[in-house]
Amino acid sequence: MAKLNPIDMAKYVSARRALDYVEDGMRIGLGTGSTAAWMVRCLGDMVREDGLRVTGVPTSSRTAELAREVGVPIATLEDVKWLDLTIDGADEFDDDLALIKGGGGALLQEKIVATASDMMVVITDPGKKVDTLGAFPLPVEVIPFGWQTTKALIEESLVGMDVGGRSTTLRLNRDAPFRTDEGNLILDLHLRRIGNPRQLSLLLNQIPGVVENGLFLDICDVVVVGAADGSVELRDVNNGTVRQERVDLEAEDNLFTDVTD
Repeated sequence: MAKLNPIDMAKYVSARRALDYVEDGMRIGLGTGSTAAWMVRCLGDMVREDGLRVTGVPTSSRTAELAREVGVPIATLEDVKWLDLTIDGADEFDDDLALIKGGGGALLQEKIVATASDMMVVITDPGKKVDTLGAFPLPVEVIPFGWQTTKALIEESLVGMDVGGRSTTLRLNRDAPFRTDEGNLILDLHLRRIGNPRQLSLLLNQIPGVVENGLFLDICDVVVVGAADGSVELRDVNNGTVRQERVDLEAEDNLFTDVTD
């Protein structure tokens, strides 16, 4: 078995366990990011080796490319209309399974796909668990036109919010502004602590120029927290349960060592 660092192993373990929710014939939202990439590759294994029949709906061009590479059949959300399941990563999650997502820049498509699903399963590692959201910068997708004005309006609005910081930066891709798949920009809000995520989300989405924000509230059903030793914690918000399990790693003879963000 290929040797993985502990963080990659934890991501792999959570991805493997999350695929237990997949059933033949399902339409599945495919998340974006390094943890979701493990899931897509493992799903490709199940399609090729086990004959699993699924249709994947990618949340980014990167995920679509990876799905094609590993043999997962893909379609658009327009094609399938509604999804049985979405599996995606997160940058942070709390006890209520509220999330911050968008570190990879795909938050708009990720939120649309997750909202159009019967169930959302988030795959992650223990380092993403927080008591209060906000340590990870909150991404806000904005249209390019007048983005400086949108940024100023956001910063002004944050003055009355229960947050720990109010600095805002334009996300860059090397020396140029980062562009989403829709051609938009991302402002990262360095808040440190978000006292009232619901209020903040509503406020941000009312600002002209804001397309969507990275707060995923009342969307996630289950968080699968993997660890490098194969142990898994399943947090189910609907049942109010936290369960400990294990993923059998002894049966693995092939781990993907070339997964990148």
